[in-house]
Amino acid sequence: MPPRIPNAPSSLLLQSSACSGSSSRCTASRLPTWASSCSSSSPQSSQPTTQQQQCSSFSTTAPAHLQSVRRQKMFTWLDKKGSAYKEHTRQGPNLLGGQGKDGLAVPFPNNPYFKSQPVLSEGSREIIYKDVMENGLPIKAVSAKYNVDVRRVAAVIRLKEIEKRWIKEYKPLARPYARAVMKMLPQTVLGGPDQKPHESINDVYVHSYTTQQLFVPVSESREFTREDAAKAFGDHILPVDKKLRVPELIEFQKDLLKEVPLQEANRKFLNATATSEAKIAEREAKRRQAVEDAITRVKTDRFEFRFQEYNAENVGHDGRDRNAVGWRYGVPFPDRKRSQIKIPTKVE
Repeated sequence: MPPRIPNAPSSLLLQSSACSGSSSRCTASRLPTWASSCSSSSPQSSQPTTQQQQCSSFSTTAPAHLQSVRRQKMFTWLDKKGSAYKEHTRQGPNLLGGQGKDGLAVPFPNNPYFKSQPVLSEGSREIIYKDVMENGLPIKAVSAKYNVDVRRVAAVIRLKEIEKRWIKEYKPLARPYARAVMKMLPQTVLGGPDQKPHESINDVYVHSYTTQQLFVPVSESREFTREDAAKAFGDHILPVDKKLRVPELIEFQKDLLKEVPLQEANRKFLNATATSEAKIAEREAKRRQAVEDAITRVKTDRFEFRFQEYNAENVGHDGRDRNAVGWRYGVPFPDRKRSQIKIPTKVE
């Protein structure tokens, strides 16, 4: 049974009877909860009042009809202009910012510098896979042909291999989800007559050592090349020609400037890229074989134990070398220890 409400003292009843009137307002600061409700039907007020009495609300939530101006504008925008963005009904992006001057979609109107980059369409990925796996073209040649980064071409081939293996194994694919997502993104279609470059493939990584200004005295009779400029910044700095993802394009352009026939230049370019990829594959195979030879495997009925020799003294100059013993398990940083200098002590 619910608890019984005790009888109110006479002093509290006198205070609660003062709530009657048109300009009075009940407050709950001096009255208990059971005595703070005022109504025109209380036993103390025998005569009906012309105006309803006002009482303090125990909730701090604003009523629904007292919405802010911004909230009202938001719902007005959602009902009128925003209704066009409620459901995606067309092919391609449907964003608030529309398209910029360069044709790229702008997702956020207040940030026109952020552009939505296009993705490769399903047909374009299939074309890349066929050129590499069926036609036997080098990955660098395919990258130069369609203006797609070498790393993206390699990723497309790996994902296509997984997709085709799953189809053979009768594994379900999220086709509806992929079609819905691709429908809302800008896409690049390869192989057509009006094909546009997908992305830049010759971006050069800027090393931090090359951002400083140097004054190197050079004789007038000496030819100062890009290799000399790279060596001036450091012996480990590579020249720009060797930093490119597809450095064979430089020789290809030189052949075209020398008026070499286009077919001959293409043949030399394909041979150079194929030779380069063969060297890379051979070097990677040797590295994997060296790692495998350094491991001793002991197989049991349930497990396979792998033993590898390590030099415990090879920890680097600061004791945190990535090849040191126990590095993969983590090394605690001294950033929370006492008496440690946590602010920079010099400016480089």
